[in-house]
Amino acid sequence: MITLTDKAAAELGALLTRKAAAPEAGLRLAVRRGGCAGWQYEMNVGMPEEGDLVVEKDQARVIVAADSIERLNGCEIDFSDDLSDAGFKVNNPQAARSCGCGTSFEIASEPPGAHAVPDGEACGSN
Repeated sequence: MITLTDKAAAELGALLTRKAAAPEAGLRLAVRRGGCAGWQYEMNVGMPEEGDLVVEKDQARVIVAADSIERLNGCEIDFSDDLSDAGFKVNNPQAARSCGCGTSFEIASEPPGAHAVPDGEACGSN
């Protein structure tokens, strides 16, 4: 199960309205290999695809990519409006650790470094 905080739902609903998104559009959330810890979050406004999980709260919709559901199960999506770090945040109980810059994470059930990028590649690059 994936949940949205009240603040995230309000901000996401406002974002979708500002972008004049189609009624079935939402914040598309996925994890992809990358970053120094092995996995990184990918977010954009998009449409659901076959097999995706759709989570709705109030006027907000989060679409979890089918291939990412397992790694995002139990997550809470929040929104921070801190001056230096504003945006949607994923609180992932499966993340054993995050990299220093906070853009990637490692899953507790996977061997340490199993999906980390090779030395020399910048964290956050794909």
